[in-house]
Amino acid sequence: MPKVNTPVASTGRMAEFKQITHHAGVVLVGQLAVMAFGVTDTVVAGRYSETALAALSVGAAVYISVYVGLMGILQALLPIWAEMHGGQRREEVGPSVRQALYLCGLTIIVGMGALLAPGPMLRATGVPDELQTEVSRYLAVLAWALPPALLFRLFSTLNQGLGHPRLVSVLQLGALLPKVLLSIWLTFGGAGLDPQGAAGCAWATLLVNYALLIVAVYLLRTQRLYLPYRIWAPMESPDWRRIGAFARLGIPAGLAVMVEVTSFTLMALFIARLGTLASASHQIASNVAAILYMVPLALGIATSARVSFWLGAGDALKARGAAYLGIGVSGGIAVGLAIFVMLFSRPLAALYVDQPAIIAMTSGLLTLVALYHLGDAIQAVSVFVLRSYRMVLAPLLIYCLLLWGLGLMGGYQLAFKGVGALEAMQAPNAFWMASAGATALVAVIFLTLLRRVTHAPSGRGNTP
Repeated sequence: MPKVNTPVASTGRMAEFKQITHHAGVVLVGQLAVMAFGVTDTVVAGRYSETALAALSVGAAVYISVYVGLMGILQALLPIWAEMHGGQRREEVGPSVRQALYLCGLTIIVGMGALLAPGPMLRATGVPDELQTEVSRYLAVLAWALPPALLFRLFSTLNQGLGHPRLVSVLQLGALLPKVLLSIWLTFGGAGLDPQGAAGCAWATLLVNYALLIVAVYLLRTQRLYLPYRIWAPMESPDWRRIGAFARLGIPAGLAVMVEVTSFTLMALFIARLGTLASASHQIASNVAAILYMVPLALGIATSARVSFWLGAGDALKARGAAYLGIGVSGGIAVGLAIFVMLFSRPLAALYVDQPAIIAMTSGLLTLVALYHLGDAIQAVSVFVLRSYRMVLAPLLIYCLLLWGLGLMGGYQLAFKGVGALEAMQAPNAFWMASAGATALVAVIFLTLLRRVTHAPSGRGNTP
Protein backbone atom coordinates (compact mmCIF):
# COMPACT_ATOMS: atom_id res chain seq x y z
CA MET A 1 0.00 0.00 0.00
CA PRO A 2 1.51 3.40 -0.96
CA LYS A 3 2.51 5.79 1.78
CA VAL A 4 0.15 8.66 2.40
CA ASN A 5 1.46 12.14 3.22
CA THR A 6 -0.66 12.53 6.35
CA PRO A 7 -1.28 15.88 8.09
CA VAL A 8 0.56 14.53 11.15
CA ALA A 9 3.67 13.73 9.08
CA SER A 10 3.52 17.14 7.38
CA THR A 11 3.17 18.85 10.74
CA GLY A 12 6.20 16.94 12.03
CA ARG A 13 8.29 17.99 9.03
CA MET A 14 7.22 21.60 9.42
CA ALA A 15 8.15 21.56 13.11
CA GLU A 16 11.56 20.10 12.23
CA PHE A 17 12.00 22.68 9.49
CA LYS A 18 11.29 25.50 11.94
CA GLN A 19 13.64 24.00 14.51
CA ILE A 20 16.54 23.68 12.06
CA THR A 21 16.08 27.05 10.36
CA HIS A 22 15.64 28.92 13.67
CA HIS A 23 18.76 27.31 15.12
CA ALA A 24 20.71 28.04 11.92
CA GLY A 25 19.49 31.64 11.81
CA VAL A 26 20.66 32.30 15.35
CA VAL A 27 24.06 30.71 14.66
CA LEU A 28 24.39 32.71 11.43
CA VAL A 29 23.98 36.02 13.26
CA GLY A 30 26.86 35.15 15.58
CA GLN A 31 29.07 33.94 12.73
CA LEU A 32 28.54 37.14 10.75
CA ALA A 33 29.45 39.15 13.84
CA VAL A 34 32.70 37.20 14.17
CA MET A 35 33.41 37.74 10.45
CA ALA A 36 32.97 41.45 11.09
CA PHE A 37 35.83 41.24 13.62
CA GLY A 38 38.19 40.37 10.78
CA VAL A 39 36.75 43.01 8.45
CA THR A 40 37.26 45.61 11.18
CA ASP A 41 40.90 44.68 11.65
CA THR A 42 41.55 44.80 7.90
CA VAL A 43 40.02 48.28 7.56
CA VAL A 44 41.76 49.65 10.67
CA ALA A 45 45.19 48.25 9.77
CA GLY A 46 44.81 49.46 6.18
CA ARG A 47 44.09 52.99 7.37
CA TYR A 48 47.09 52.89 9.72
CA SER A 49 49.77 51.88 7.20
CA GLU A 50 50.54 49.52 4.34
CA THR A 51 53.07 47.70 6.54
CA ALA A 52 50.46 47.13 9.25
CA LEU A 53 48.02 45.79 6.68
CA ALA A 54 50.63 43.46 5.20
CA ALA A 55 51.62 42.20 8.67
CA LEU A 56 47.99 41.65 9.58
CA SER A 57 47.32 39.83 6.31
CA VAL A 58 50.17 37.38 6.86
CA GLY A 59 49.62 37.05 10.61
CA ALA A 60 45.89 36.49 10.24
CA ALA A 61 46.50 33.77 7.65
CA VAL A 62 48.83 31.96 10.06
CA TYR A 63 46.47 32.39 13.01
CA ILE A 64 43.42 31.23 11.08
CA SER A 65 45.27 28.16 9.79
CA VAL A 66 46.10 27.20 13.38
CA TYR A 67 42.82 28.23 14.97
CA VAL A 68 40.36 26.64 12.56
CA GLY A 69 41.98 23.22 12.80
CA LEU A 70 41.91 23.27 16.60
CA MET A 71 38.43 24.76 16.58
CA GLY A 72 37.29 21.92 14.31
CA ILE A 73 38.44 19.38 16.91
CA LEU A 74 36.20 20.97 19.54
CA GLN A 75 33.29 21.65 17.16
CA ALA A 76 33.23 17.92 16.32
CA LEU A 77 32.10 17.19 19.89
CA LEU A 78 28.68 18.69 19.15
CA PRO A 79 27.03 15.34 18.24
CA ILE A 80 28.12 13.86 21.57
CA TRP A 81 26.24 16.40 23.67
CA ALA A 82 23.31 16.55 21.25
CA GLU A 83 22.87 12.77 21.61
CA MET A 84 22.93 13.04 25.41
CA HIS A 85 20.34 15.82 25.14
CA GLY A 86 18.13 13.72 22.85
CA GLY A 87 18.46 10.66 25.08
CA GLN A 88 17.58 12.67 28.23
CA ARG A 89 20.94 11.63 29.72
CA ARG A 90 21.51 14.97 31.39
CA GLU A 91 23.64 13.61 34.19
CA GLU A 92 26.27 12.49 31.62
CA VAL A 93 26.79 15.96 30.13
CA GLY A 94 28.77 17.43 33.02
CA PRO A 95 31.40 14.65 33.23
CA SER A 96 31.72 14.68 29.44
CA VAL A 97 32.30 18.45 29.35
CA ARG A 98 34.91 18.24 32.09
CA GLN A 99 36.79 15.55 30.19
CA ALA A 100 36.55 17.71 27.05
CA LEU A 101 38.37 20.44 28.98
CA TYR A 102 41.45 18.21 29.03
CA LEU A 103 41.29 17.89 25.24
CA CYS A 104 40.80 21.65 24.97
CA GLY A 105 43.87 22.15 27.14
CA LEU A 106 45.93 20.02 24.75
CA THR A 107 44.73 22.03 21.74
CA ILE A 108 45.70 25.25 23.56
CA ILE A 109 49.25 23.98 24.18
CA VAL A 110 49.68 22.96 20.53
CA GLY A 111 48.21 26.21 19.21
CA MET A 112 50.21 28.50 21.48
CA GLY A 113 53.41 26.66 20.61
CA ALA A 114 52.82 27.25 16.90
CA LEU A 115 51.93 30.94 17.33
CA LEU A 116 54.78 31.79 19.71
CA ALA A 117 57.40 30.29 17.38
CA PRO A 118 56.27 31.21 13.85
CA GLY A 119 59.78 31.81 12.48
CA PRO A 120 60.19 28.54 10.54
CA MET A 121 56.72 28.91 9.01
CA LEU A 122 57.34 32.53 7.99
CA ARG A 123 60.75 31.74 6.47
CA ALA A 124 59.40 28.70 4.63
CA THR A 125 56.63 30.77 3.02
CA GLY A 126 59.06 33.51 1.98
CA VAL A 127 57.73 36.34 4.15
CA PRO A 128 60.16 39.29 3.78
CA ASP A 129 62.57 39.75 6.68
CA GLU A 130 61.43 43.31 7.34
CA LEU A 131 57.87 42.04 7.81
CA GLN A 132 58.65 39.04 10.00
CA THR A 133 59.25 41.12 13.15
CA GLU A 134 55.86 42.82 12.94
CA VAL A 135 54.11 39.54 12.12
CA SER A 136 55.79 37.75 15.03
CA ARG A 137 54.76 40.58 17.36
CA TYR A 138 51.17 40.29 16.15
CA LEU A 139 51.12 36.50 16.56
CA ALA A 140 52.71 36.65 20.02
CA VAL A 141 49.67 38.58 21.26
CA LEU A 142 47.23 36.29 19.47
CA ALA A 143 48.92 33.28 21.09
CA TRP A 144 47.57 34.50 24.43
CA ALA A 145 44.20 35.26 22.84
CA LEU A 146 43.94 31.64 21.69
CA PRO A 147 43.09 30.00 25.08
CA PRO A 148 39.90 32.04 25.67
CA ALA A 149 38.97 31.63 22.00
CA LEU A 150 39.12 27.83 22.19
CA LEU A 151 37.43 27.67 25.59
CA PHE A 152 34.63 29.89 24.28
CA ARG A 153 34.35 27.58 21.26
CA LEU A 154 33.83 24.70 23.67
CA PHE A 155 31.08 26.72 25.38
CA SER A 156 29.56 27.49 21.98
CA THR A 157 29.62 23.82 20.92
CA LEU A 158 28.00 22.78 24.20
CA ASN A 159 25.18 25.27 23.71
CA GLN A 160 24.63 24.20 20.10
CA GLY A 161 24.52 20.57 21.16
CA LEU A 162 21.97 21.31 23.89
CA GLY A 163 19.83 23.37 21.53
CA HIS A 164 20.59 26.79 23.10
CA PRO A 165 22.61 28.74 20.50
CA ARG A 166 21.03 32.12 21.26
CA LEU A 167 23.28 32.95 24.23
CA VAL A 168 26.41 32.51 22.14
CA SER A 169 25.16 34.64 19.25
CA VAL A 170 24.03 37.41 21.60
CA LEU A 171 27.50 37.48 23.18
CA GLN A 172 29.24 37.52 19.78
CA LEU A 173 26.99 40.28 18.51
CA GLY A 174 27.46 42.28 21.72
CA ALA A 175 31.24 42.00 21.41
CA LEU A 176 31.32 43.60 17.95
CA LEU A 177 31.18 47.26 19.02
CA PRO A 178 33.84 46.87 21.78
CA LYS A 179 36.05 45.07 19.25
CA VAL A 180 35.72 47.93 16.74
CA LEU A 181 36.45 50.64 19.32
CA LEU A 182 39.37 48.75 20.89
CA SER A 183 40.96 47.99 17.51
CA ILE A 184 40.86 51.66 16.53
CA TRP A 185 42.21 52.90 19.88
CA LEU A 186 44.95 50.30 20.32
CA THR A 187 46.13 50.51 16.71
CA PHE A 188 46.26 54.30 16.44
CA GLY A 189 46.94 55.03 20.11
CA GLY A 190 45.61 57.96 22.14
CA ALA A 191 44.68 58.77 25.72
CA GLY A 192 48.27 58.16 26.80
CA LEU A 193 48.73 54.96 24.77
CA ASP A 194 51.34 54.75 22.01
CA PRO A 195 50.21 53.43 18.60
CA GLN A 196 50.54 49.64 18.45
CA GLY A 197 50.05 49.11 14.71
CA ALA A 198 48.86 45.66 13.67
CA ALA A 199 49.53 44.37 17.17
CA GLY A 200 46.81 46.75 18.38
CA CYS A 201 44.22 44.69 16.51
CA ALA A 202 45.60 41.57 18.20
CA TRP A 203 45.40 43.20 21.65
CA ALA A 204 41.77 44.14 20.92
CA THR A 205 41.05 40.51 20.02
CA LEU A 206 42.73 39.33 23.21
CA LEU A 207 40.68 41.65 25.44
CA VAL A 208 37.41 40.79 23.71
CA ASN A 209 38.13 37.03 23.87
CA TYR A 210 38.78 37.12 27.60
CA ALA A 211 35.67 39.23 28.16
CA LEU A 212 33.58 36.70 26.22
CA LEU A 213 35.05 33.83 28.25
CA ILE A 214 34.38 35.58 31.58
CA VAL A 215 30.74 36.20 30.62
CA ALA A 216 30.40 32.58 29.41
CA VAL A 217 31.71 31.25 32.73
CA TYR A 218 29.33 33.56 34.60
CA LEU A 219 26.39 32.27 32.56
CA LEU A 220 27.38 28.65 33.14
CA ARG A 221 27.39 29.29 36.88
CA THR A 222 24.19 31.34 37.13
CA GLN A 223 21.75 30.32 34.38
CA ARG A 224 19.18 27.76 35.47
CA LEU A 225 19.18 25.99 32.12
CA TYR A 226 22.65 24.54 32.92
CA LEU A 227 21.77 23.27 36.41
CA PRO A 228 20.47 19.81 35.36
CA TYR A 229 23.78 19.01 33.65
CA ARG A 230 25.96 19.33 36.80
CA ILE A 231 28.74 21.05 34.90
CA TRP A 232 30.20 22.61 38.07
CA ALA A 233 30.94 19.39 39.93
CA PRO A 234 34.63 18.85 40.85
CA MET A 235 37.00 17.92 38.03
CA GLU A 236 37.66 14.21 37.67
CA SER A 237 41.04 12.77 36.78
CA PRO A 238 41.65 12.44 33.04
CA ASP A 239 39.75 9.52 31.54
CA TRP A 240 42.11 8.75 28.68
CA ARG A 241 39.72 6.27 27.10
CA ARG A 242 37.06 8.97 26.77
CA ILE A 243 39.57 11.66 25.77
CA GLY A 244 40.93 9.26 23.15
CA ALA A 245 37.40 8.77 21.79
CA PHE A 246 37.00 12.55 21.64
CA ALA A 247 40.30 12.80 19.76
CA ARG A 248 39.38 10.06 17.28
CA LEU A 249 36.26 12.05 16.43
CA GLY A 250 37.74 15.54 16.64
CA ILE A 251 41.20 15.30 15.09
CA PRO A 252 40.08 14.03 11.64
CA ALA A 253 37.30 16.64 11.67
CA GLY A 254 39.79 19.38 12.57
CA LEU A 255 42.19 18.25 9.85
CA ALA A 256 39.32 18.28 7.34
CA VAL A 257 38.59 21.91 8.24
CA MET A 258 42.29 22.71 7.77
CA VAL A 259 42.23 21.13 4.31
CA GLU A 260 39.28 23.32 3.36
CA VAL A 261 40.96 26.49 4.61
CA THR A 262 44.42 25.76 3.21
CA SER A 263 42.97 24.94 -0.21
CA PHE A 264 41.83 28.58 -0.33
CA THR A 265 45.06 29.90 1.21
CA LEU A 266 47.26 28.06 -1.27
CA MET A 267 44.99 29.07 -4.14
CA ALA A 268 45.60 32.73 -3.26
CA LEU A 269 49.38 32.16 -3.17
CA PHE A 270 49.36 30.54 -6.62
CA ILE A 271 47.12 33.24 -8.10
CA ALA A 272 49.53 35.90 -6.77
CA ARG A 273 51.91 34.77 -9.54
CA LEU A 274 49.41 36.06 -12.09
CA GLY A 275 49.77 39.67 -10.95
CA THR A 276 47.97 42.23 -8.81
CA LEU A 277 44.86 42.35 -11.00
CA ALA A 278 44.30 38.61 -10.62
CA SER A 279 45.05 38.71 -6.88
CA ALA A 280 42.71 41.61 -6.22
CA SER A 281 39.88 39.98 -8.19
CA HIS A 282 40.42 36.64 -6.46
CA GLN A 283 40.43 38.31 -3.03
CA ILE A 284 36.99 39.80 -3.67
CA ALA A 285 35.66 36.52 -5.06
CA SER A 286 37.00 34.64 -2.01
CA ASN A 287 35.36 37.13 0.33
CA VAL A 288 31.99 36.67 -1.36
CA ALA A 289 32.41 32.89 -1.25
CA ALA A 290 33.23 33.06 2.48
CA ILE A 291 30.10 35.12 3.19
CA LEU A 292 27.95 32.69 1.19
CA TYR A 293 29.50 29.77 3.09
CA MET A 294 28.21 31.14 6.40
CA VAL A 295 24.68 30.01 5.48
CA PRO A 296 25.39 26.27 4.90
CA LEU A 297 27.82 26.33 7.83
CA ALA A 298 25.05 27.51 10.14
CA LEU A 299 22.64 24.97 8.66
CA GLY A 300 25.25 22.23 9.07
CA ILE A 301 25.60 22.98 12.77
CA ALA A 302 21.83 23.12 13.26
CA THR A 303 21.14 19.98 11.22
CA SER A 304 23.87 18.01 12.98
CA ALA A 305 22.41 19.01 16.35
CA ARG A 306 18.95 17.75 15.35
CA VAL A 307 20.23 14.53 13.75
CA SER A 308 22.26 13.71 16.86
CA PHE A 309 19.31 14.62 19.09
CA TRP A 310 17.13 12.04 17.36
CA LEU A 311 19.91 9.46 17.33
CA GLY A 312 20.24 9.95 21.08
CA ALA A 313 16.49 9.55 21.42
CA GLY A 314 16.72 6.25 19.54
CA ASP A 315 14.68 7.41 16.52
CA ALA A 316 16.84 6.69 13.46
CA LEU A 317 13.96 7.52 11.07
CA LYS A 318 13.55 11.05 12.40
CA ALA A 319 17.32 11.48 12.39
CA ARG A 320 17.41 10.56 8.70
CA GLY A 321 14.51 12.91 7.99
CA ALA A 322 16.28 15.80 9.73
CA ALA A 323 19.47 15.09 7.78
CA TYR A 324 17.85 15.28 4.37
CA LEU A 325 15.66 18.21 5.40
CA GLY A 326 18.72 20.25 6.38
CA ILE A 327 20.53 19.36 3.17
CA GLY A 328 17.44 20.21 1.12
CA VAL A 329 17.04 23.60 2.79
CA SER A 330 20.73 24.36 2.22
CA GLY A 331 20.47 23.36 -1.44
CA GLY A 332 17.35 25.46 -1.98
CA ILE A 333 18.89 28.57 -0.42
CA ALA A 334 22.10 27.97 -2.38
CA VAL A 335 20.20 28.03 -5.67
CA GLY A 336 18.65 31.38 -4.74
CA LEU A 337 21.98 32.86 -3.65
CA ALA A 338 23.76 31.55 -6.74
CA ILE A 339 21.17 33.15 -9.04
CA PHE A 340 21.50 36.43 -7.12
CA VAL A 341 25.29 36.44 -7.43
CA MET A 342 25.12 35.65 -11.15
CA LEU A 343 22.59 38.41 -11.84
CA PHE A 344 24.36 41.04 -9.75
CA SER A 345 28.00 40.03 -10.19
CA ARG A 346 29.09 43.43 -11.53
CA PRO A 347 27.34 45.54 -8.84
CA LEU A 348 28.74 43.20 -6.18
CA ALA A 349 32.26 43.69 -7.51
CA ALA A 350 31.71 47.47 -7.60
CA LEU A 351 30.93 47.42 -3.87
CA TYR A 352 34.57 46.52 -3.22
CA VAL A 353 36.50 48.58 -5.78
CA ASP A 354 35.98 51.26 -8.43
CA GLN A 355 38.69 50.18 -10.90
CA PRO A 356 37.00 48.99 -14.15
CA ALA A 357 39.59 46.28 -14.86
CA ILE A 358 39.16 44.66 -11.43
CA ILE A 359 35.37 44.92 -11.65
CA ALA A 360 35.38 43.22 -15.07
CA MET A 361 37.58 40.31 -13.95
CA THR A 362 35.80 39.93 -10.62
CA SER A 363 32.34 39.81 -12.17
CA GLY A 364 33.47 36.84 -14.27
CA LEU A 365 34.91 35.10 -11.22
CA LEU A 366 31.69 35.65 -9.26
CA THR A 367 29.76 33.63 -11.83
CA LEU A 368 32.11 30.74 -11.05
CA VAL A 369 31.75 31.44 -7.31
CA ALA A 370 27.99 31.02 -7.72
CA LEU A 371 28.48 27.60 -9.33
CA TYR A 372 31.05 26.67 -6.69
CA HIS A 373 28.58 27.57 -3.93
CA LEU A 374 25.99 25.05 -5.17
CA GLY A 375 28.26 22.11 -4.39
CA ASP A 376 29.74 23.81 -1.34
CA ALA A 377 26.32 24.24 0.26
CA ILE A 378 25.49 20.55 -0.06
CA GLN A 379 28.86 19.21 1.07
CA ALA A 380 29.07 21.61 4.04
CA VAL A 381 25.85 20.32 5.61
CA SER A 382 26.58 16.73 4.61
CA VAL A 383 29.95 16.62 6.34
CA PHE A 384 28.40 17.84 9.61
CA VAL A 385 25.72 15.17 9.37
CA LEU A 386 28.30 12.47 8.63
CA ARG A 387 30.04 13.42 11.89
CA SER A 388 26.77 12.75 13.69
CA TYR A 389 27.08 9.19 12.40
CA ARG A 390 30.75 9.13 13.52
CA MET A 391 32.06 9.09 9.95
CA VAL A 392 35.11 11.38 9.98
CA LEU A 393 38.05 9.60 8.31
CA ALA A 394 36.41 9.11 4.92
CA PRO A 395 35.47 12.82 4.54
CA LEU A 396 39.03 13.81 5.46
CA LEU A 397 40.49 11.56 2.77
CA ILE A 398 37.96 12.78 0.22
CA TYR A 399 38.82 16.41 1.02
CA CYS A 400 42.54 15.70 0.59
CA LEU A 401 42.07 13.92 -2.73
CA LEU A 402 39.53 16.29 -4.26
CA LEU A 403 39.97 19.73 -2.69
CA TRP A 404 43.77 19.57 -2.70
CA GLY A 405 44.11 17.21 -5.66
CA LEU A 406 41.47 17.97 -8.26
CA GLY A 407 40.59 21.46 -7.02
CA LEU A 408 43.91 23.03 -6.10
CA MET A 409 46.39 21.06 -8.21
CA GLY A 410 43.92 20.73 -11.07
CA GLY A 411 43.49 24.49 -11.03
CA TYR A 412 47.28 24.95 -11.02
CA GLN A 413 47.62 22.63 -14.02
CA LEU A 414 44.83 24.40 -15.88
CA ALA A 415 46.18 27.87 -15.07
CA PHE A 416 49.90 27.41 -15.69
CA LYS A 417 50.49 24.29 -17.79
CA GLY A 418 47.30 23.45 -19.63
CA VAL A 419 45.37 20.19 -19.80
CA GLY A 420 45.44 18.09 -22.96
CA ALA A 421 44.53 20.30 -25.90
CA LEU A 422 43.70 23.20 -23.60
CA GLU A 423 46.49 25.72 -23.25
CA ALA A 424 47.36 27.31 -19.92
CA MET A 425 44.65 29.84 -19.07
CA GLN A 426 46.95 32.14 -17.07
CA ALA A 427 43.89 33.39 -15.18
CA PRO A 428 42.30 32.86 -11.74
CA ASN A 429 39.23 31.43 -13.50
CA ALA A 430 41.14 28.15 -13.83
CA PHE A 431 41.29 27.66 -10.07
CA TRP A 432 37.61 28.46 -9.54
CA MET A 433 36.57 26.15 -12.36
CA ALA A 434 38.59 23.27 -10.92
CA SER A 435 37.40 23.98 -7.39
CA ALA A 436 33.76 24.15 -8.48
CA GLY A 437 34.09 20.74 -10.15
CA ALA A 438 35.91 19.25 -7.17
CA THR A 439 33.36 20.56 -4.68
CA ALA A 440 30.44 19.27 -6.74
CA LEU A 441 32.07 15.83 -6.80
CA VAL A 442 32.64 16.00 -3.02
CA ALA A 443 28.94 16.78 -2.57
CA VAL A 444 27.90 13.76 -4.66
CA ILE A 445 30.23 11.41 -2.76
CA PHE A 446 29.09 12.74 0.62
CA LEU A 447 25.44 12.23 -0.31
CA THR A 448 26.26 8.66 -1.33
CA LEU A 449 28.00 8.02 1.99
CA LEU A 450 25.12 9.61 3.87
CA ARG A 451 22.59 7.40 2.14
CA ARG A 452 24.61 4.35 3.13
CA VAL A 453 24.97 5.28 6.83
CA THR A 454 21.38 6.47 7.25
CA HIS A 455 20.00 3.24 5.78
CA ALA A 456 22.35 0.97 7.72
CA PRO A 457 20.72 -1.41 10.24
CA SER A 458 22.62 0.34 13.05
CA GLY A 459 22.58 3.98 12.00
CA ARG A 460 24.34 5.58 14.96
CA GLY A 461 27.63 5.63 16.80
CA ASN A 462 28.42 5.10 20.44
CA THR A 463 28.62 8.25 22.55
CA PRO A 464 32.06 8.68 24.16
